[in-house]
Amino acid sequence: MIVIGYLIWALALLVIAGAIVATVLAARLGRPRLALLALIPVAGGLLAAAFGIRLLPEPHPYAVVLALGVAALGILAGSPLTVVVLDLASRGAPVRRGAHGGILIRRERTGEEQEVLRGGTTIGLLERAAIVGAIAVGHPEVIAALIAVKGLGRFSELDSAAARERFIIGTLSSMLWAGACAVLVALTVA
Repeated sequence: MIVIGYLIWALALLVIAGAIVATVLAARLGRPRLALLALIPVAGGLLAAAFGIRLLPEPHPYAVVLALGVAALGILAGSPLTVVVLDLASRGAPVRRGAHGGILIRRERTGEEQEVLRGGTTIGLLERAAIVGAIAVGHPEVIAALIAVKGLGRFSELDSAAARERFIIGTLSSMLWAGACAVLVALTVA
């Protein structure tokens, strides 16, 4: 049984590393659907935890290495996965992105095109790092403050329906992904 635990740990580590590589490629190549591979280790880990399956070797450092990999996935894969969710939400309509990473929308009042929600990738990385860290150390209440700060910071850009919709969908998908990964991190090292 000890050997099986080490083999499962090595396989899990390989799958997590592969998902991280796929996530980095998704971001670099502009192919966000590649990041869907990140769902495999996270879903597998959460299912194993839900059914009480614990096959990792006993020394705690092995679990910590896996948890760090899952935390990296929680932070990195959120951006391309959020793009996938936003593209699905647009129901096939092309989403045009601006020069600074924001989205281009047509203002309802003036009819002119403007880039809004700039810096979303960087904000998302920081947001997911804070969520994973807060849950990992047992302080999920930090997430409420994070949501408040983000909403206040973006308030002036949310005057159009398109911007509000993308902000809400993007924020929820990013936070749900980070939360799922953070729960798996906490369960892995528990």
